[in-house]
Amino acid sequence: MSLILSILFASTIVLSACGTFDNGNKEGGGAEGEGTKQELRINISSEPPTLHPGLATDSTSGVVLTHAFEGLTRINKNGEPEEAMAEKIDVSEDGKTYTFTLRDAKWSNGDPVTAHDFEYAWKWVLVPGNQSDYASQIYNYIEGAKDAYNTPDISIEKMDSVGIKAIDDKTLEVKLVNPTAYFLELTAFYTYFPVNSKIAKDNPDWANRVDESYVSNGPFVIADKSASITLNKNKDYWDADSVKLEKITMDMINDPNTEYQSFKKGELDWAGAPTSALPTDVIPTLDKEGTLQKSAIAGTYWYKFNINKEPFQNENLRKALSYAIDRKAIVENITQGGQIPAMALVPSAILKENEKGYFKDNDVDAAKEHLQKALDELGLADVSELPEIALSYNTSEGHQKVAQAVQDMWRKNLGVNVTLNNAEWNVYLDNIDQGNFQIGRAGWLADFNDPVNFLEIFTVPQGNNDTGWTSEKFNNLLAQAAKETDKDKRLGLLKEAEQVVIGEMPIAPIYFYTNNWVQNENLKGVVISPLGDVQYKWAYFE
Repeated sequence: MSLILSILFASTIVLSACGTFDNGNKEGGGAEGEGTKQELRINISSEPPTLHPGLATDSTSGVVLTHAFEGLTRINKNGEPEEAMAEKIDVSEDGKTYTFTLRDAKWSNGDPVTAHDFEYAWKWVLVPGNQSDYASQIYNYIEGAKDAYNTPDISIEKMDSVGIKAIDDKTLEVKLVNPTAYFLELTAFYTYFPVNSKIAKDNPDWANRVDESYVSNGPFVIADKSASITLNKNKDYWDADSVKLEKITMDMINDPNTEYQSFKKGELDWAGAPTSALPTDVIPTLDKEGTLQKSAIAGTYWYKFNINKEPFQNENLRKALSYAIDRKAIVENITQGGQIPAMALVPSAILKENEKGYFKDNDVDAAKEHLQKALDELGLADVSELPEIALSYNTSEGHQKVAQAVQDMWRKNLGVNVTLNNAEWNVYLDNIDQGNFQIGRAGWLADFNDPVNFLEIFTVPQGNNDTGWTSEKFNNLLAQAAKETDKDKRLGLLKEAEQVVIGEMPIAPIYFYTNNWVQNENLKGVVISPLGDVQYKWAYFE
């Protein structure tokens, strides 16, 4: 659910330029002029589920890791990949072999960053026993990686056939299955971050606590993880001169109202997206005042159906519930931040035509038809005979309001009663991963600017695909697209694959995301990409 940018399909897939947001809210604290403290205070809403790059799947963990670590590339201020840990990148004529030459760089404990650290980290993700939900980010692209991942007892030492090889301390060779135009965006993503292989081999639990074993190679180092997370500037970072902030404090305030009040008191320099959310009630007022900052991002908010739980093996029931949602009412009356009703999987920021989508919003007549078909197929005489249904979401005022609205729509439009369940972020993620849900709230922010990032989630019923849904036709279309070199034909295959997903409805898309926030007027240089990720590497206070 994350966070990179690609320049692929520039003529047909368009994102607005990356933004450096300098305009702020006059209410926020912070002094101007000489001697201004370069200390940023933000809120990330909850404790990160993990601080291991190979295990992270969520934006909360991602925002911490993106500042503590750095990959071979980094997405720059213009939204394009540039050299980071790699000072030179060579690509073979056929586009399938990448040779990365590493720059002189250090881990925060003084160890040199080597090509072996990258090889170890990437192969670690491929070990099935490590349960990396984002392993597909590697095995979908790198030669031999999928076979390795599908070998139950494999170890890193037995991955000689995988196309990841440290030629020497400074040279990493990577062989791809197919030419991948956005591969240098992937190498900026946290699943592709290095880990200190020496420490990781000696202490497999190195990422479970912040102590002398937790070392990183990015612009900041994690100094403390308790009630909040503290990151200090990494003085040994290779590009330290570009880093102006001396300290970032990341609070974990779950309640948007409390966060917003903290911002108004000057206790935070930022409130709202992309690391948290503003109270929906204040958004219209802030917008009217002109203090609300907005940006469209490539992300989709949806509900996922667990097809391994009764009664959601039934496709018609899934369609009935999805068609009976009034998305326009949700974005106009609840979220109120410029979100776009979603009747497609891939956001309109990537595929413009998806603003229209594949089905009609709030199509109650069609919903009733599918509900009756579902009842007939399930052998039920009436909707009251459906088993109990629960809609789950992670604790949040915004998620609660959306869930309550959908609950009411299903009751009024279809006579289907559902209960609402909520849990804190870590508990919620664990429940979803374990399949302990019927309908669950989810969202996906693009990792790179290509429709396949939203589609490849569903290739296998594991990893980030918690629905249990899979389709041979869908998988075949993605396999064809992976080999197709003609851009238009490839895009056609991807759109056909999207139609398969929407046609069977393992998820009910709700809306395409926007970011809404307020910030300290003296805070400059924060970079938010159209994919929704944020970077503070270049941030500073005037």
